[in-house]
Formats: sequence, structure tokens, C-alpha cells
Amino acid sequence: MSDLRARVDRALEEFLDDEVAELVALDAGLAPVAEQARVSVAGGKRIRPAFCYWGWRAAGQPDTESMVRAAAALELVHAAAIVHDDIIDRSPLRRGRPTAHQRLGDGLAIMVGDLLLGWAGQLFHASGLPRTFVARAVSLWTAMGRELIAGECLELLSTGAPADVGRSLRIVRFKTGSYTVEWPLRIGAVLGGAAPVMLEALAGYTRPLGEAFQLRDDLWGVFGDPAVTGKSDLDDLAGRKPTALLALALEHAGRADCEELQELLRGAVGVPEADRIRQIMRRSGAADQVRQMIGERAGAARTALAGVRLAPETTRALTLLIDEVTADA
Repeated sequence: MSDLRARVDRALEEFLDDEVAELVALDAGLAPVAEQARVSVAGGKRIRPAFCYWGWRAAGQPDTESMVRAAAALELVHAAAIVHDDIIDRSPLRRGRPTAHQRLGDGLAIMVGDLLLGWAGQLFHASGLPRTFVARAVSLWTAMGRELIAGECLELLSTGAPADVGRSLRIVRFKTGSYTVEWPLRIGAVLGGAAPVMLEALAGYTRPLGEAFQLRDDLWGVFGDPAVTGKSDLDDLAGRKPTALLALALEHAGRADCEELQELLRGAVGVPEADRIRQIMRRSGAADQVRQMIGERAGAARTALAGVRLAPETTRALTLLIDEVTADA
């Protein structure tokens, strides 16, 4: 897995070197935009490329640098999504660094996100895979973008609305789970020519695992150490994100705690308010419930994977990815 991550990093670095040079050649004044685009891609565990690559291998295809480049394009989609997400959430930090809008302002940050999304399509189509292979996945690429945007929109539309665990989980699946796990692996498998029966079997692995990943992210957003997560632990609470964690806290908190939680969420949420909210979430059992939900979904993914006939190397890699996206929940 570490070797694959290093190869994805190299593919991204080579691609960005060329694209940044092309951009700055238009006008030297674009250098800050180009640099921020590069910074926005730096770091990260390269989870999405890993799922895409191992989807390809699950289809019985061999290792190839062209597939590594195609998989690396998923990281550019992710970089674009987090640049835009940080603007919406007014997040000051990402991976321990100032966010794009903090450095450049909202307008240029939006352009950076758009640029990264355009670059993602370019890298994917120019990966070196045969055109007939790439053509197989065009509709999936479009569907991935549709669900990502739908999830973001639903989150915005649901912010401040009455708590609803079911709706929160639907947002989880669309906003993060599908474009982190489900679509990347499916795209890789379709690129590799996987049969429909294989795709359906793999869906039993990806769908619960994608939800588990976002549920863990929701826990980290409230209870994580910013020094480890690289982002503020106030963003989700200050933004009243309609997470399953919050919905469960409102559903299961005692009457006095529920009233206090609702009151805290109506005002500005700083450090003291966030500490009180965390205490209520713990007392309500919401945090433990979310951890249980993560464990159940990880278990479902393991069970589904055990029922798929794959090469041992591919099974090991997909098992490691379960641990990667649910660890420390």
C-alpha cells in the first residue's frame, strides 16, 4: 500500500509540474493560483486512488503505470471537493495548513477548485489506458460527480432542519462514501472489464465501507485532535452539520441535555460551547452509537469481501483498506 501511495504521488507530481508550467506560461501573475492548486493536492493518504487501483486488479488486470495515473485522477477530484467544502464551511485549516480561501480569498479559491476538477478529467483521459477502456467508465465518472454534488447540496439544505438519522446517513453516502469508496473502486473495476456479477459483489463491500468512512470522519470532526486530523475540531459544530452523530445526540439525550444542546447550537459555537456539546454527546451515548455503526459496517464489508473470489493479493489489499478507513473510530 505504501508503494502504491508513492507511485500515485509521483504521477500527481509529474502531471502537476506540466500543468502548473502551462498555467503560469499564460501569465506570471497566476503563480499564486498555481501554487495553491499544488498545495491543495499535497498530503493525504491517497485512499480514493487506492480503491480505484484495486478495483482494476479485482477485475483480473495486471499492474500498470497507466492505471496508477488514472487512479491518481481521483485525488484531484478529492482536492477540488475539499477546496470548495472549506469555503462553504469557512474552515481555516486543512491538513495543518491554511485553506485556499484563507490564503487567496473566496473567489480565487473557487477557481482553484474548478481548476483541479478540470485537471482531474484531463489526467484520467490522458492516463495512457486504451480509449476503449476509458470509454467504459465515462458514465460512472459523471455519476460520481452527480452524487458528490447532491450530497453537498443535501447537507446545505438539511443544515438547521430537524434532526433525522436516516437523512444524515443518506447525506453520508452521497457526499463522501460514494466518491471515496464506492465509485472509485467501481470505476477501476469497470475500466478493467469486470462482469456485472463481480460489480454487484463488490458493491456489498463498498457501500457499507463508504458509510463507515464518513461516520468516522464525523467523529473525528468533533472529537479528533486537530494536531492529528489537520483541521479544526469546531467546524462541524459551528456549522451545525447535520451528521448522524448530532442527530443521535438530539434523539437520545435527556430532556435537559437536549434543550441545552439546542440552545448551544442556536448561538455562536466557540471552545467552551463545543466542550459542552461534546459532553452531551458522550452522555447521550451518541458517540458510542456511531462507533458501533462503524464497526457494524466494517464487519459487513469484511463479510462481503469474503464472498468474492479474488486474487489473494487483491483480497489482502482490500482488507487493509477496511482498516485504513475505519481505524481509531
